[in-house]
Amino acid sequence: MNDRLKFYQVGSFAVGNRLAEEGQKVQSRPDRTNALNSGHRACQGCGEALGARYAVDAAVAAADGKLVAVNATGCLEVFSTPYPETSWRIPWLHSVFGNAPAVAAGVAAAMRAKGTPEVRVIGQAGDGGTVDIGFGTLSGMFERNDDVLFICYDNEAYMNTGVQRSGATPPAARTMTTQAVGPHPGQPFGQGKDMPRIAMAHDIPYVATASVSDLHDLEHKVTKAMSMHGARYLHVFVPCPLGWGAASKDTIRIARLAVQSGLFPLFEAEHGHITSVTKIRKQAPVEEYLKLQRRYSHLFGEHPDTETIEHIQRIANGNIERYELLPDAEDDR
Repeated sequence: MNDRLKFYQVGSFAVGNRLAEEGQKVQSRPDRTNALNSGHRACQGCGEALGARYAVDAAVAAADGKLVAVNATGCLEVFSTPYPETSWRIPWLHSVFGNAPAVAAGVAAAMRAKGTPEVRVIGQAGDGGTVDIGFGTLSGMFERNDDVLFICYDNEAYMNTGVQRSGATPPAARTMTTQAVGPHPGQPFGQGKDMPRIAMAHDIPYVATASVSDLHDLEHKVTKAMSMHGARYLHVFVPCPLGWGAASKDTIRIARLAVQSGLFPLFEAEHGHITSVTKIRKQAPVEEYLKLQRRYSHLFGEHPDTETIEHIQRIANGNIERYELLPDAEDDR
């Protein structure tokens, strides 16, 4: 029998439980290999494992296999490289928590010094290693315009060390250091950093946001970023079932609701200017997003905290207005 068999095996020919055409996606090609292989120890439903696998595979494909990854300490490093094992199938370096951007810039400089500038470099970190501990070295990488694509996998807290708040933890969210107690429980409003906009302020060649709710978009943005040189930044939304108190089966649903509510806008920017946005297809109230996560359970119950929920809704509405996320009337025709 010479007929080619096709299997419903996620990661080979299947995408979202349907057979995919060959070449439709990096992940659905029969000749693809995974940069992040099976056998890692991520939690069930981990958004970061999914986001990293798709992002790095797209980067490997764009670099024709000539890619080096530098990884800060964090969940991604811990669950993928429990000594003496590793799930990485590419040249991969573990840096300390705060210097991944500097190490990645050094690797890029070393490739130029060796006369192999075709070897591309990416840096990776969670939100703690990006917006907090690695903030200074990342800003330096942007300022020097080092030839590195830096990817932040944002699960909105320090999940690796016990779910402490980070500079990316959203308002009212419960963490181990922002408990659901007091008159205004959870993470205070007005704290944290909007890292994509900070990156844009450095006037670097490319900044984008992406989410595991749209893997086509994530792959497209990685591929586009790899077609450029200089400092580039990608901020990826990756829900954490364990830290957020969500069902592992709801990871993609939660990520999609964050986008559709306006809490996590998807956009691209070049040299400090927005060049494209992903319009919201069907706007969702923030309440739908919040209710799926125990870190917000104190906002509901017998006496819902409607004031706080409305405040979060205003944040989402502000993003919708700032990035013009709703389709124009003529777009609906």
